[in-house]
Amino acid sequence: MRTIDLSPLYRSFIGFDRLASMIDAASQNGNQTTYPPYNIELLGEDKYRISMAVAGFSKDDVTIEVLENALTVAGKKDAEESQNEEQKRQFLHKGISERTFERKFHLGDHVKVTGANLEHGLLNIDLEREIPEEKKPRHIEIGSALLENKQ
Repeated sequence: MRTIDLSPLYRSFIGFDRLASMIDAASQNGNQTTYPPYNIELLGEDKYRISMAVAGFSKDDVTIEVLENALTVAGKKDAEESQNEEQKRQFLHKGISERTFERKFHLGDHVKVTGANLEHGLLNIDLEREIPEEKKPRHIEIGSALLENKQ
């Protein structure tokens, strides 16, 4: 097993104390399957869309959850309903998979989910980066001083 020395990065990245944990978490995501396939689109400067091919799933079968900076999309068919449906239909070839899935995405800071839509077998999840005013860059004049502590 290889170890990575991240100490040179700490000299040039100020405030990125969680960089090592993010790299570790990214290496853990290698276990994810490739099902269902998805696209990530850039719609505008701060707008994104994740499109997932979830043919055979209804909106009641899919759950979307956001916890901190992790977006989890899971699909689960009701086993009893699926079994009844399988007995009614006879497939000569079954290429559309309706298996249970869970897909996780790591969201950047200040990225919020603004909506989700399931249409024509595609689940579209809209995202937007909303940077708070205090986090936006501001221009500092040379020779100016903060007047907070002066009376």
